[in-house]
Amino acid sequence: MRRVFHTLTAMTVLSLASPVLAQGTLRIGMTASDIPLTTGQPDQGGEGQRFMGFTLYDALVAWDLTRSDKPSGLIPGLATGWSVDANDKTKWTFRIREGVKFHDGSTLTADAVVWNFDKLLKSDAPQFDQRQASQGRSRIPAVAAYRAVDPLTLEITTRAPDATLPYQLAWIGISSPAQWEKKGKNWQEVAKEPSGTGPWKLAGFTPRERAELVPNKDHWDKTRIPKLDKLILIPLPEPNARTAALRSGQVDWIEAPAPDAVPTLKSNGFQIVTNVYPHNWTWHFSSAEGSPWNDVRVRKAANLAVDREGLKELLGGLMVPAEGFMPPGHQWFGKPTFKLKRDLAEAKKLLAEAGYGPGKPFVTKILISPSGSGQMQPLPMNEFIQQNLADAGMKIDFEVVEWNTLINIWRAGAKHDSSRGATGMNYSYFIQDPFTGFIRHLQCNLQPPAGTNWGHYCDKEMEGLFDQIRTTFDAEAQNKVLEKVHEKYVNEALFLMVTHDVNARAMSGKVKGFVQAQNWFQNFSSISMAP
Repeated sequence: MRRVFHTLTAMTVLSLASPVLAQGTLRIGMTASDIPLTTGQPDQGGEGQRFMGFTLYDALVAWDLTRSDKPSGLIPGLATGWSVDANDKTKWTFRIREGVKFHDGSTLTADAVVWNFDKLLKSDAPQFDQRQASQGRSRIPAVAAYRAVDPLTLEITTRAPDATLPYQLAWIGISSPAQWEKKGKNWQEVAKEPSGTGPWKLAGFTPRERAELVPNKDHWDKTRIPKLDKLILIPLPEPNARTAALRSGQVDWIEAPAPDAVPTLKSNGFQIVTNVYPHNWTWHFSSAEGSPWNDVRVRKAANLAVDREGLKELLGGLMVPAEGFMPPGHQWFGKPTFKLKRDLAEAKKLLAEAGYGPGKPFVTKILISPSGSGQMQPLPMNEFIQQNLADAGMKIDFEVVEWNTLINIWRAGAKHDSSRGATGMNYSYFIQDPFTGFIRHLQCNLQPPAGTNWGHYCDKEMEGLFDQIRTTFDAEAQNKVLEKVHEKYVNEALFLMVTHDVNARAMSGKVKGFVQAQNWFQNFSSISMAP
């Protein structure tokens, strides 16, 4: 759907909201600068999926978002179960849930799922949609073929044995073929009135202003039927504007509050909710020819220059300092030998060994965003790191681009003209499964445009480890391989590993029943608003 970009300020937009809202209405200030794409595969990163993916849509495979005391695991979604053929590990069978209805009243079948795969993967299909394909295709690289065996049985064939397939499918929201037909086979029209099977329905939206969601009272999972009367999403990319909107009562909930405002928010009776979750905040290095980051000494020098404890103080304690790509204590952490700590003397020594000094100063450009899904407080954080690296003799220039633009540059790759000569980008990552946590970043054949290996990294040893992950179907044995992968990530300093977010949210005391899962995504169905 073509977006109409309004010039209203965020506070002006908020002033348009009705001054008296129903008791059961929750208004959320997002970090995104626009309403995510509504047709099934949202843009705006993980936040788009959180607010416009797992609300309107269900996937074949779901995340258990009901607990806060342990990491989320996969559970049945639109598929009641799945299995891989014992004799051919490329053949998977998914059993489709019977009796599920789309918001438009049509029935979910295996053929409808095939139709959804075609809209992402087959450019000659009538329902193919480039906007959705650009979001979803890279999420399911394992899928080679698929067919409906019968109305409630789906078969998927992978390109090679791949134990990560269920994790990949959890990203793919299933939309209604009947609604596409009803709307004249026009995705722009579908976007105005989308139809999924999720616990929420879209009541309407205005680009860059607001979206209104209402409960799907007929959702197949009765435990996920929302208690609220309405959920309103408002783009507020600037942290101080989000915080001001919460204080003034114009919203009830904000993502990523300004850290320096947290003490006064608490003292004024607002809830600050945090939890560990599978997130990291990095600089993703380019491995293209000529990149200074191709020298492991330079990568290690940058990692040793960062004052992570000082950054934690800047953020009011709302972070976990990185000890690796995965959080400390993670089951895949392993025993890396390179320690992430601030050691300026060693950083300067490594830079000198790499040939940098007064006669050859280190200068490069990094792409950053002013806000975005999982990006925490990117402007002050990057300025802090810029000074840290300057202390070690590394001059960093920034180019600031809007979050959704940065995502598009990430998909295009470091060698593409859109990267504007930058040798790295600040990008926060969803790291809760083997594919999205490790493989998609560094596998050789996932270099753009085939995938999201933005830096064009390719390493024979890493390829062998990735192959082992895919062909190891025993969870305990697979964890051992994942430890080796993480050790390589850290020991070779393949990213600038800075911090892990604690997913801070600030909300009115009226918000009740929210369980903050250890997950990038959340369940809004359990929430109610006190009078």
